Parts: sequence; C-alpha cells; structure tokens
Amino acid sequence: MLSKKYLNSVKNLPAIMKKIIEGTAPDKFTTEHLKKIGFASSNDRAVLGLLKDLGFISENGGPTQRYHDYRNTSKSSKVLGEALKDAYSEIFHINEKPSQSDRPAITGLFKSTHNVSDQVAGYMANTFLSLLSIADIAGTNKPSTKKDVDKTKTEGEHPEAGAENPQQTNNNGFNGTFPIVPNLRYNIEIHLPSTKDIEVYNAIFKSLREHLLNE
Repeated sequence: MLSKKYLNSVKNLPAIMKKIIEGTAPDKFTTEHLKKIGFASSNDRAVLGLLKDLGFISENGGPTQRYHDYRNTSKSSKVLGEALKDAYSEIFHINEKPSQSDRPAITGLFKSTHNVSDQVAGYMANTFLSLLSIADIAGTNKPSTKKDVDKTKTEGEHPEAGAENPQQTNNNGFNGTFPIVPNLRYNIEIHLPSTKDIEVYNAIFKSLREHLLNE
C-alpha cells in the first residue's frame, strides 16, 4: 500500500498528532474537532483522510483502537510506526529504515505509483517524512506484502540424488549418523514501481547501496 493522502504544508502535522495524545478522544474526529483543538486552517483538514489511511479513524470518523493505543504515551511512537508500515508499505520494501536521505527515491515512488506531478509527489513525500520523524519503526512488524511469500525449497533441504546415506560405516569401522549441516539461504525481494522514468530506478538502487549493501 502507498497512501496518496497528503498535506500541502506539514508544519502543523506533528502538533496535531501531539494533540491526539494529550486530549480526549472525540466521538468523531471531524473538521469541527480540529477547530476545537486549535487547527482551523483549511490545509489542516486534509489530515482527516490521512488519519483514515493510517487506521486512526474509521470511514465515519470514529476513533479506532489504534487511535486509543496511540494516546498511550508509553507506546505512541511505536503505534505510529506500525501505522506507517501499513499505510506506506511500498516505501519499506525499498528500505526497511527509510530516512530523509531517501527523499529522491520516495518522491519518485509516489510520482510513478500515483501518476502525479513532481510538486504533488513532493507533498506526499513531505507528509510521510514528517510522520516518520515522530515515529519509532524499530522493532515493529515488517510491512505486509501484496502476496503471501511462496514457500520455496532451499538448497540442503533434501540430499542430492546419488548422495550416500548419512548413516554409514567409515574407514575405521564406525557405524553411526553423521551430523547434517543445514544449508541456509536468504532471499531479498524488491517490489519495483512500474515506470518509464529511469531516474526512479536509479534513486532506488542508490538507496539500496547506501543502506543495505554497505552495512
């Protein structure tokens, strides 16, 4: 998933999220509620759609369990981290720990996925990065994938054809079972966006080199 909700200006976004923690949960999170907690700007109204994509409020505006969990200051940043991994899972498929340095790749992903202009893609990236700055993604669950991971057989699961039985007699007459050493293999799956803009791919692979291959 890659949320397409955004704010033109994110200067009030951290403050709005802080108010959710400090205040009481309303029956419905509406534009009127936003005004009551001090955010009357028309730009701030876009946060309603964003909160829906984050799973904080339902379609009718009612606070969800995630909203109430977020109000617990001991785990609010982790709750937001989980919400980001759900609403922006495609970004976490590029980099498990995205940061400001990934802005070009993130912006390119929004642009190609949602077919928007550079300016709108920039707004979307700003919105995500603003939320990321107050979230804790360490230790949260990995983002869900569109398809279940296939259970493929790896090398070493079964003895190769013609291999001797591990229980055999050695040159000294020992008849026993030799230990089987598992052969493990790790597969990294990358979901690339469908785009003809080569710069998007360049930014993605540059990010991989900086944050994965050099670790």
